[in-house]
Amino acid sequence: MTEVAVGIILDQEQFLLARRPDGKPYAGYWEFPGGKLEASETVHQALARELHEELGIQIHDSEPWGVIEHDYPHAYVRLHLYLVRSWDGIAKGLEGQELSWQSLLSEARSSVEPLLPATITIIEMMRQKRPIA
Repeated sequence: MTEVAVGIILDQEQFLLARRPDGKPYAGYWEFPGGKLEASETVHQALARELHEELGIQIHDSEPWGVIEHDYPHAYVRLHLYLVRSWDGIAKGLEGQELSWQSLLSEARSSVEPLLPATITIIEMMRQKRPIA
């Protein structure tokens, strides 16, 4: 089981997706930013590290929002979903990945495709629970 910290970065009524860069499994698919927990890291610590490394932002805090599991062909993952509403810096793809802000209010699932299967699940959860501050 791979433990993963997932950042649901919210700005008013939008959330941020990142396109997986070349060289990684599912390259070209869109997902929520984040990454694997390292030994002895809390989810918040892993999320802060990953978002700084991937996006160049420093998060102020994060709020646990749920846990889901997904069985991909290359790994079985447990995704720890954390809401991020406050950060310093402007998010940019430091690993060459594209970024896209998506509307929580849109009827469409997303304006970008393809989405990772777990990402689809998370977006559906967001549409139902509306994590807007």
